[in-house]
Amino acid sequence: MGLTSTVLAIDAGNSKTDVAVVDAGGEVLATARGGGFRPPAVGVPAAVDALAAPVARAFAKAGVTSVSHVSACLANADLPVEEERLANALRARAWGTSVEVRNDTFAILRAGVAEPRGVAVVCGAGINCVGMRPDGRTARFPAIGRISGDWGGGWGLAEEALWHAARAEDGRGEPTALARTLPAHFGLPTMYALIEALHLERIAPARRHELAPVLFATAADGDRVAGALVTRLAEEVTVMVTVALSRLDLLDEQTPVLLGGSVLTAGHRRLDDAVRALLAARAPKADVRVVTARPVLGAALLGLDRLGAGATAGERARRYWETAGP
Repeated sequence: MGLTSTVLAIDAGNSKTDVAVVDAGGEVLATARGGGFRPPAVGVPAAVDALAAPVARAFAKAGVTSVSHVSACLANADLPVEEERLANALRARAWGTSVEVRNDTFAILRAGVAEPRGVAVVCGAGINCVGMRPDGRTARFPAIGRISGDWGGGWGLAEEALWHAARAEDGRGEPTALARTLPAHFGLPTMYALIEALHLERIAPARRHELAPVLFATAADGDRVAGALVTRLAEEVTVMVTVALSRLDLLDEQTPVLLGGSVLTAGHRRLDDAVRALLAARAPKADVRVVTARPVLGAALLGLDRLGAGATAGERARRYWETAGP
């Protein structure tokens, strides 16, 4: 394998896409950024079309027209059948000799470890967990919402907070400061006013995600209902981790456990302390770490793994993203 081998790394999330061309020595030849990747909203062909512009810019900067391997970590690739469908769409683009598509949670896991071994939980708008071993074994969950048994994520937390606050205000539920703090975030006096504004879309539906930080702040001020939701999220994170570790026969081995996504990297002390305490009791050999590296690094490292590039190449790529801007 010579240094002419190259990887196209793609990390495509709901809000933005990062791509990079990396040679087999780990040198980053070019990077580019594009918009969000949303196959459920626009369909697979249109979603892949949206990748074409940043890929073309990266290829032009790197002075290449194709690569040896495409390593794509994509949002909404939640099931193996979806990964294969997206891989076929990328193969049709002829960007690389080989193509591998994974869920984007794998990028965060690989970005946080020196070898492809560990478990990652990502909690941003949604929640997901994956694990991997160097021999290729993986553990994962469908992670497509309540129908697949999921609970949590910033969007889910906001929905739960709204439910409790609405019931508190009209007398159906336990009193909670959320009935005051949630509408106050939008400058409204009552939950009734917030419910009306959300229902009639005077407040854009997408702004509901702003309520997750309000929930955490309310919990930090001692509210029992808000605190119970934070504790439940910590429990959910712990359950996902311990199940993934067990599936990979890693529960009794020293293993990195990576926490990523906007909720788990925001420094919510109550949540962080609860997750670490629960994992210490149920998976005492878990080495808990918070991952703040850009996920495209993980996609690049997975591609370099596929090329058999070795640790030195991975370290060089990691140094690039550790010194690059956001």
